[in-house]
Amino acid sequence: MNQGILALVSSIGCTSAGSLQSLADAMHIPHLFIQRSTAGTPRSGCGLTRSNRNDDYTLSVRPPVYLNEVILRVVTEYAWQKFIIFYDSEYDIRGIQEFLDKVSQQGMDVALQKVENNINKMITTLFDTLRIEELNRYRDTLRRAILVMNPATAKSFITEVVETNLVAFDCHWIIINEEINDMDVQELVRRSIGRLTIIRQTFPVPQNISQRCFRGNHRISSTLCDPKDPFAQNMEISNLYIYDTVLLLANAFHKKLEDRKWHSMASLSCIRKNSKPWQGGRSMLETIKKGGVSGLTGELEFGENGGNPNVHFEILGTNYGEELGRGVRKLGCWNPVTGLNGSLTDKKLENNMRGVVLRVVTVLEEPFVMVSENVLGKPKKYQGFSIDVLDALSNYLGFNYEIYVAPDHKYGSPQEDGTWNGLVGELVFKRADIGISALTITPDRENVVDFTTRYMDYSVGVLLRRAEKTVDMFACLAPFDLSLWACIAGTVLLVGLLVYLLNWLNPPRLQMGSMTSTTLYNSMWFVYGSFVQQGGEVPYTTLATRMMMGAWWLFALIVISSYTANLAAFLTITRIESSIQSLQDLSKQTDIPYGTVLDSAVYEHVRMKGMNPFERDSMYSQMWRMINRSNGSENNVLESQAGIQKVKYGNYAFVWDAAVLEYVAINDPDCSFYTIGNTVADRGYGIALQHGSPYRDVFSQRILELQQNGDMDILKHKWWPKNGQCDLYSSVDTKQKGGALDIKSFAGVFCILAAGIVLSCFIAMLETWWNRRKGSRVPSKEASSLQNETTTSERRSAWPLRPCLKLGTSTWRSQASSHGLHQSSQLGGPLDDP
Repeated sequence: MNQGILALVSSIGCTSAGSLQSLADAMHIPHLFIQRSTAGTPRSGCGLTRSNRNDDYTLSVRPPVYLNEVILRVVTEYAWQKFIIFYDSEYDIRGIQEFLDKVSQQGMDVALQKVENNINKMITTLFDTLRIEELNRYRDTLRRAILVMNPATAKSFITEVVETNLVAFDCHWIIINEEINDMDVQELVRRSIGRLTIIRQTFPVPQNISQRCFRGNHRISSTLCDPKDPFAQNMEISNLYIYDTVLLLANAFHKKLEDRKWHSMASLSCIRKNSKPWQGGRSMLETIKKGGVSGLTGELEFGENGGNPNVHFEILGTNYGEELGRGVRKLGCWNPVTGLNGSLTDKKLENNMRGVVLRVVTVLEEPFVMVSENVLGKPKKYQGFSIDVLDALSNYLGFNYEIYVAPDHKYGSPQEDGTWNGLVGELVFKRADIGISALTITPDRENVVDFTTRYMDYSVGVLLRRAEKTVDMFACLAPFDLSLWACIAGTVLLVGLLVYLLNWLNPPRLQMGSMTSTTLYNSMWFVYGSFVQQGGEVPYTTLATRMMMGAWWLFALIVISSYTANLAAFLTITRIESSIQSLQDLSKQTDIPYGTVLDSAVYEHVRMKGMNPFERDSMYSQMWRMINRSNGSENNVLESQAGIQKVKYGNYAFVWDAAVLEYVAINDPDCSFYTIGNTVADRGYGIALQHGSPYRDVFSQRILELQQNGDMDILKHKWWPKNGQCDLYSSVDTKQKGGALDIKSFAGVFCILAAGIVLSCFIAMLETWWNRRKGSRVPSKEASSLQNETTTSERRSAWPLRPCLKLGTSTWRSQASSHGLHQSSQLGGPLDDP
C-alpha cells in the first residue's frame, strides 16, 4: 500500500464489500468487486449504496443477481400453481423476496422450508412428528419443488428424500445456482428420480477450438480454456471473474502507458493521517470502464451504472422417469436482453409407453380378477373384468405388466402403527406400480395412493338365498279362496234343492214317451252339469223353474269366466314371497343375520354411517348393531367367498359389492341366490397407483375414451349379461324366461280325476253287488204275476180274444206310462200285439 495502489480487486462477501467501497470512494481508488457466495450457495443482491456518480469508484465485476427473474419465467412456463422452495442455512432468503411478492400477486401457492445441515435428522423428525395423512400431503407438496442451495447440499437432500420414498417418479424439481458445473449436473441427475430442471450460469465458448485459448493478445493456459479439463470444471465462477479482471486491468494499464497519461499511484498508510485522495483515480476508473476484455467469462465490460450487463443462464433438464442416471439435455437459455429462448412446456406423459413394464398387484375377486390358468412352473394367467380393462389400457398405451396377488389377500386398511396392509400397502411401500381389482375409491385410500377416474359405478348390495318353491298339487284351486269354493259348493246344493221343490209344487207335464223324472238326484245332477257347462236332460216347463235356471246359468257363466282368467294368471306369474326387498327391509328384521367382510371398505362404510350421530337414515345404525355383534366376529367373515358359501348353506345374508353379488347370482348353477341393493352409486371402482404416479392422468384419459365410445359397456355385458340363466331379483326359484307349464302345476287336476275314477269304480262295484242281490228276488214275483194273469185269462175265455187283448195292452201301457215305468223290462220283454 505504501508503494502505491492502482486499483483494488476484491472477491469477498457483501458485508466486507461495504467497507472496501467506503475506502475506495474516499481515496478515489478504482474498486473491482467480485461477489463471492459462501460455500457455493446462490448469491443474493448485496445492495451496495450508490452515492453521487462522481464519487462512486466501485465496479461490480459479476453481473447482478437475476435469480428472481429467471425463476419467475421458468415457473410461468411450467404453469406451476403450487410448489415449495427449499433453501440451505447459508442462503439469505431475502434474495428472492421480489419473486415471492410476484407469485403471491399471481395467486400461486408457495411454501418455504429451510434445509438444516443434518439432513438425515431433519427427515427422521418429519416421519416422527407427522401423521400418515399429513405425511401424504407433504409428499404431494414435494411433487413440485425449487432448490436454492449449494450443489453439495442439493445432492445430499435429493438422496435422502429418494431413499425415504418421499418423492415419486412424477415429481419435478428445479435447482437454480450459478455455481453448478458439469460434474455436479451429472451427479444430481444420477441421484434424482422424476423430472429435473437445472438452471446455472454459462459462458459462451468459441466454436473454433484453436481460438479458445486466445483472448486478444493474451494466451490463456490450456487447463483454463478447455471446458472439459477437470481443473477448469472445479473452478468457481468467482475465480474465473478474478482471472478476467486481472486481464482487464492489464489492458487498462497498457492503455494508459500508450496514451502517456500515467499518473503516480495512490499511496495509502494506516498510520499517516494526512493521506489524500488519488488525483489520477477518476482517470484510471474511466479507462477501466471504457475498456473491455474477452476472457473466460466471455465479454467483460461495464455499463453506465458500473455493473456488468453480460450474463447468460443455461436451462438443462431431463424427462420423467424412474430409472437413475438419465440423460440430460439443454432446454433453453435466458439473458436480460432477449429473455427466454426455448420451450419449457411441462408436457404430460405421452401415450407411447412402449418398453415400460409395470408391476401390478391384485386381489382375487369374481368377476373382476380370476385365475384362468395355473400350470405348475409357469406364471399364472388371470381373467376378469378388471383384467380386460387393464388389457385395453396396455394395448392402447403399449406397456407390459407383471401381475401378482397381494400376500395377505386383502384390499388394504390402516393399521395401528399408521401403515397399510393388503393391496394398498404394496403401493404405499412402492413394491408395485399399480393395483387393480374390485377396489373402491375411498377418502382414506386417496390419502395414501392415487386413483384413476372410476371405470365402473359401485353400490352396496345384499346376497340372499332364494326361497325354495313349494310344490302345490292343487294349484288349479288357487284362483279361488277356500271360502269361495265352499260358497260355490253350497250354492250348487241349494239351487238343486230349489229346482226340485219348484217341480214338486208344480209338476211339469211330461210328453208321451219321456223317460226322465224330476227326482232330487236328477235336479242336483242337472244343476251341477249346467255349472260345468255340460247341460242336462230334465225338461223344465214351468215359468218359475226356467227363471231359476236362467239366473243360475248367468251365475255359472261369470264364475267360470273369472276362474279361467284367474287360473291363467296364477299359472304364468310367480308371486314374490320374501319380505326382504331392500336394505331398509333387511335392517328392520332380525330373523336373518347378516354381515360383511371384516375391515373391508363396506365394513368401514357401514361403521362410519352407523356411528355418525348426524346421519338422518337410521338404517345404517340398525345394520351396524347387527354387523358389530361380538365385536364383528359373530356375523362377519374374513373373505367374500366365505360369505357366499354361508348364504348358500345357511340362514344368512351377505352385504358386499353389488357387482360381485350380481355375478355370483347370475352364474350360480342352481339359481339359488337373489340380490337386493341400493340403486344410487355413491362411489366407483378405480385403478390405484403410487402417490404422485405420472400414469394417473394417462390412464384416466383412456378410461374416459373407453366409456365414451362404448367399449366399456361391451366389457361389462361380457361379465354381466342382460339375459342370464337366473333372475337376479326374484326371491323364489323361477326361470327368467317363460316356458311350458310343468306337471307340478296340474298335479291336483290329475289327483281329482284319479279320485273320481276310483270313486266311480267303487260305486260301480257297489251297484253291481246291489243289483245281483235284488235280482235274486225278482223272478218269484214275476212268476206269481204271470200265473194270476193266466187264471184271469182263462176265466175270461168267453170274451172275444182279439178285442180283449188289444184293450188290455193299451190299458197296461197307459198305466205303465202314468207310473213312470220304462219299457216292460220287468216283465221280461216288450208288450207287442200278437
